[in-house]
Amino acid sequence: MSQHLTDAPRSAADNAADAGRRDWWRDAVIYQVYPRSFADGNGDGMGDLPGITARLPYLRSLGVDAVWLSPFYASPQADGGYDVADYRAVDPMFGTLTDADDLVRATHALDLRVIVDVVPNHCSDQHEWFKQALREGPGSPIRERFHFRPGKGASGELPPNDWESIFGGPAWTRTVNADGAPGDWYLHLFAPEQPDFNWDHPAVHDEFRSILRFWLDLGIDGFRIDVAHGMVKAAGLPDIGSHEQLKLLGTASMPYFDQDGVHEIYRSWRKILDEYAGDRIAVAEAWTPTVERSALYLRPDELHQAFNFEYLTSGWDAAALRRVIDTSLAAMGSVGAPATWVLSNHDVVRHSTRFADGDQALGLRRARAATLLMLALPGSAYLYQGEELGLPEVTDLPDEVRQDPAFFRNAGQDGTRDGCRVPLPWSGTTAPYGFGPVEGGPSWLPQPDAWAGLSVEAQEGDPASTLEFYREALAVRREHPALGAGSEVTWLAAPSGVLAFRRDSAEGSFVCTANVGGTPVTIPAPGRALLAGAGFTADGANAVIPADTTIWWAI
Repeated sequence: MSQHLTDAPRSAADNAADAGRRDWWRDAVIYQVYPRSFADGNGDGMGDLPGITARLPYLRSLGVDAVWLSPFYASPQADGGYDVADYRAVDPMFGTLTDADDLVRATHALDLRVIVDVVPNHCSDQHEWFKQALREGPGSPIRERFHFRPGKGASGELPPNDWESIFGGPAWTRTVNADGAPGDWYLHLFAPEQPDFNWDHPAVHDEFRSILRFWLDLGIDGFRIDVAHGMVKAAGLPDIGSHEQLKLLGTASMPYFDQDGVHEIYRSWRKILDEYAGDRIAVAEAWTPTVERSALYLRPDELHQAFNFEYLTSGWDAAALRRVIDTSLAAMGSVGAPATWVLSNHDVVRHSTRFADGDQALGLRRARAATLLMLALPGSAYLYQGEELGLPEVTDLPDEVRQDPAFFRNAGQDGTRDGCRVPLPWSGTTAPYGFGPVEGGPSWLPQPDAWAGLSVEAQEGDPASTLEFYREALAVRREHPALGAGSEVTWLAAPSGVLAFRRDSAEGSFVCTANVGGTPVTIPAPGRALLAGAGFTADGANAVIPADTTIWWAI
């Protein structure tokens, strides 16, 4: 185990100095870094913490407020690092704990904040607790920190209940006793290499409170909580009574997700976060049946933000988008929390491809329009690395290079996550496009030849590029008083297929018009155009908005 490198308890002086920085997260733009694929600092083809640190000035120039890092903990990498063997150590493929400390300090020196993943629902089967539980066998007290159960059937040959893994197949794996005889089963809602913790056990609570303090002491600004709707299971682990349970996730009540007991855990975590200076936060990855259920995680004594998966999964349709915007703002407003907006992440097909309908140029046009719409909404926005370059999903990776564990399973997820995790292109005309320090060096997933024209170097300074478009949008968002902050929009009359809303502040007003339809529309120009996702024409008092275009207006 590693020791704490810094200490950051809250004092009266800290509180006074921090008064002007509070609630930064309410309108922050947060950039997700998937460490394997962002930047390679040592030339081994794998992204790492020194690589991220070296590229932080790029993120500062982009105009984001914070960086969120996917897991970099010690892990066998059975599920891309979400199978954690040691929550207080950095996996050697990513660097060292000193590298993590350097990254945090460098981030703060650039006036950025850093959020890291924490994975509390499950660990790796190589975690010391689980290895000890297997070693000591039935009756060991440490087994109570997981869900070990005897099987059903005459010889215990059937799983303890009918729960299914998110990755397909039963959510149970049978152990083998020291004498070679079949033993008890253990629960894993994800891969067999990811045993679920038993959050009914006080040692699990104590351990994670300690883990939070470890990283807060190092200086991180918050946590993104993986599977925040998990952890607590219904008493008795009851059967569900149906198969293909994956199709029910996020739409139905499940005995292993979104149980009310999780809220007591988050109340205890919030007390820890509030002890530290700097307005530390926690963000829930919570798949729940309704936005209203998600809002329960954000009551004033619980977490700060929750990912808006309903918005993420909405299609390019004006009515659907308006509905989810309204329900999101209403639900978050009921608990005094900001809404969040996101279009892509490390688990879904990039939105430039999702919106393409087979036409990549159309997909990029819609992606830029969707970005302006998202950034115009009140609350906090999340960007996924590479979307600012207009990167499409890589859909033609050969089977032999694929690494998503879901790809190697016969059921469950479709295993397409590799396509959004291909390493970023930074410079040059041949792979790996500056991803690492060695020209022509390796990258853990191959990059397409077409990415030469999408690199940071190729787009830098080109006013028509997606990169410069993002930079301008984030700069305008930061400067205009009616953007970002606040909690509501005022919808305006608009033609079919067009979303139009107004936002007001004491310093100024703003209108966003998004033509989500397939044909140009003419509307009265609401004011002075600030920024457009594509070109448009003005005819006296009217403006012609092309299809799949969003325009920001100053009033």
